[in-house]
Amino acid sequence: MTVSGGNPLKTVRHRSHKRSSYLWIVILLSSIALPARSQTWKAGVATVRITPGESLWLAGYASRTHASDGKLHDLWAKALALEDGTGQKAVLVTSDILGFPKAMSDRIRSRLNSQLGLSKAQIMLNSSHTHSGPVLAYALQDIYPLDAGEQAKIDRYARWLEDQIVALVGAAFRQREPVTLSAQNGVTRFQVNRRNNQEATLRQQTELRGPNDYAVPVIKVVTATGKLKAIAFGYACHPTVLDLYQWSGDYAGFAQLELEKEHPGVTALFFQGAAGDQNPLPRRTVSLARQYGRELAAAVDRVLDEPMRTLPAQLRTAYSEIDLPLSAPPTEAELTKIESENEGYLKRWATRMRADQKQGKPFMTHYPYPMQVWQLGNQPIFSFGGELVIQYAIDCKKRFGPDIFVVGYANDVMGYIPSATILQEGGYEGASSQMVYGLPSRWAPSVPGLIDQEINRLAEQAGVPRQN
Repeated sequence: MTVSGGNPLKTVRHRSHKRSSYLWIVILLSSIALPARSQTWKAGVATVRITPGESLWLAGYASRTHASDGKLHDLWAKALALEDGTGQKAVLVTSDILGFPKAMSDRIRSRLNSQLGLSKAQIMLNSSHTHSGPVLAYALQDIYPLDAGEQAKIDRYARWLEDQIVALVGAAFRQREPVTLSAQNGVTRFQVNRRNNQEATLRQQTELRGPNDYAVPVIKVVTATGKLKAIAFGYACHPTVLDLYQWSGDYAGFAQLELEKEHPGVTALFFQGAAGDQNPLPRRTVSLARQYGRELAAAVDRVLDEPMRTLPAQLRTAYSEIDLPLSAPPTEAELTKIESENEGYLKRWATRMRADQKQGKPFMTHYPYPMQVWQLGNQPIFSFGGELVIQYAIDCKKRFGPDIFVVGYANDVMGYIPSATILQEGGYEGASSQMVYGLPSRWAPSVPGLIDQEINRLAEQAGVPRQN
């Protein structure tokens, strides 16, 4: 019997061919649907000059008596945008300012979330803490004797700066290209623990007392063609060499200029570490600021010249804000005493506090403190808000290893973050500095423990292993 429609063998082959075609189609569609993991980072960098276009008050010293009168060099904000092999993104912003106040930081990060889809965990806003940058709105409000005209200029600059930072991040992401990331710690030793070494007698000392952490963390960004694209580096030391009335990034600004001169076409980004109790000593001359800048740049160059750890193209980020408790605020009698016995910012602080008290405004009892952990490949970066003291960096390295990077002054600079020892001892970093920042009282004794507990949790969330 003959099957209608033709040769049976031919029909079977035809069906087999169709099944084979369907199979290849399914395989092809599956390969399209599943995103392939790239082994390559992408990175983009951007810079923007943020030197004020008019004379403004400089931030950082309560002893200054007038606004700026020139510049040593320009102030800059810079961004390093990163994307890992699966498309996860993050951005590091560095800046020649004293610190991002909470209101400005929140607005910037909200706008970046709306425009670029970045969460707070993916954004790190760092300030060098130079004391030769401009006063910003909503920050250190009691320090400076500002009239309405000066305040209006500050507010205008702050709004402009916010727009510049948002545009900067967008520009960095538009410049992304395939790169290799490498990391390593260097070392330099011009930081001095200012609580345990007296500046006035430093030349007579034969040894310096700590604690200290002299690490110089470095991230190298190299393009697919082998060209050095960017250098992100840090150090834990107050940029307080200079107390002039001229704009500058202090030693950190000179270090960036030195590296960019040594490596033409490269962007050098400085991020501040746990510098709360670390000063550059001796200080107070432009020549010393240049010297420390060259020393830091030389430490970075040494790291670049030696083998560095190549970072796998994998990014994990974690972020939280924990409510840090404040101690009980001063009584009306205590405020009255401070107001009557002091001048300057202490008097203005006490007057404002008394006025709030009389109006029935409740004093702040907790502060939302930002903390952050990034894992760039196998390079952990621990980020803290405020003027973090060096003990936190030392303790983190004991728990998570000496190669981690520790960043302070990130996302919000609301005051000093003292260790348990400093909080017990008191002094400027442990007690009175909170008035400089306008807080109603010092931190509660439980604060250091709460910070340690939360950074451990974030490290686990970001996949950073404990060393002990």
